[in-house]
Amino acid sequence: MKKTLATTVPAALIALGLASVASAEIKIGASVSATGPAAFLGDPEAKTLEMLVEEINAKGGINGEKIELVLYDDGGDPNKARTFATRLIENDEVQAIIGGSTTGTSMSILSVAEDAEIPFISLAGAIDIVQPVKPYTFKTPHTDRMACQKIFEDMQKRGIETIGMISGTDGFGASMQAQCKDVAGEYGIKIAADETYDPKDADMTAQLTKIRNTEGVQAVLNPGFGQGPAIVTRNYRQLGIELPLYQSHGVASDGFIELAGKDAVEGVRLPGTALLVADLLAEDDPQKPVVMAYKTAYEERHNEPVSTFGGYAHDGFALLVDALTRAGSAEPEAIRDALEATSALVGTTGVYTMSAEDHLGLDLSAFRMLEVKGGTWSLVE
Repeated sequence: MKKTLATTVPAALIALGLASVASAEIKIGASVSATGPAAFLGDPEAKTLEMLVEEINAKGGINGEKIELVLYDDGGDPNKARTFATRLIENDEVQAIIGGSTTGTSMSILSVAEDAEIPFISLAGAIDIVQPVKPYTFKTPHTDRMACQKIFEDMQKRGIETIGMISGTDGFGASMQAQCKDVAGEYGIKIAADETYDPKDADMTAQLTKIRNTEGVQAVLNPGFGQGPAIVTRNYRQLGIELPLYQSHGVASDGFIELAGKDAVEGVRLPGTALLVADLLAEDDPQKPVVMAYKTAYEERHNEPVSTFGGYAHDGFALLVDALTRAGSAEPEAIRDALEATSALVGTTGVYTMSAEDHLGLDLSAFRMLEVKGGTWSLVE
């Protein structure tokens, strides 16, 4: 599916993909998983990008130039993502790409973007996307390694030393599982049980029973995204396991609470962004104005709760707009150089400062440790 967007074109034509956008002077491409198993990621990302392009064009664009958004739906398929990335560069002639809702689609897009020397801002979590640093690839979510570190910090505070892990075998789950194993020792954490599940599995009671029966386990960590963590959470409660349960930032949304069930998810902790607790932020928190502005605009437009994942797209677009504004040019190399020079850009996910050695630009302080209380997100003090 392809959509092109410019504020000067009737919506009916845009929906048909037949719009003429001759007035647009800066072309931005996007490939997200708006449908399929990762639609909970890609749908709010697509809606966010469309909304933000309309907003900025209504204000006159960037340095007087309007933006055209060429948007494809890859359905979470890495092969489609690679095809769309090639099409965006060769046929649509975009100056930059935002997208890659999942680790798999991001890795496909970046391989094409790097070869073509087109800036790419990923919206996925795996550390492999930006480490080692690739010249034209950047990303907005915290890495899975950072999620492990934030979780282990919280476990240390609670006196937890021995844990069980149950991880999805998808790209994100497998990557975070490996990263957690790699850093656990730094926090004095022993992984006594290590189970996995396929993202399509409908029941994880066998794996959870093994973990429950493992001597010394004090908490359980579930690296994964999609429906898997929701099933794990429901099975966890059905088995009557009373140990603390931690999830990843891959399910940091109201949709996870609804899918798992409010009773089952009570007490679950995970590292998340300021966006999920916007109303609880201190008035002097530098992220509050940005978070509230995006939350208000999105929820008024779409009549649905804002999500962390839409926030990743918000920040990707903000990074690109900031880079284009400072570069004074829409040439891909100039955009790349400006992205790498990003300094103290406040987003919904954190405050970004990038460098030649860091194409993420966030530290652990940007993560907030959250806990579900009474069916909603609360801040862990």
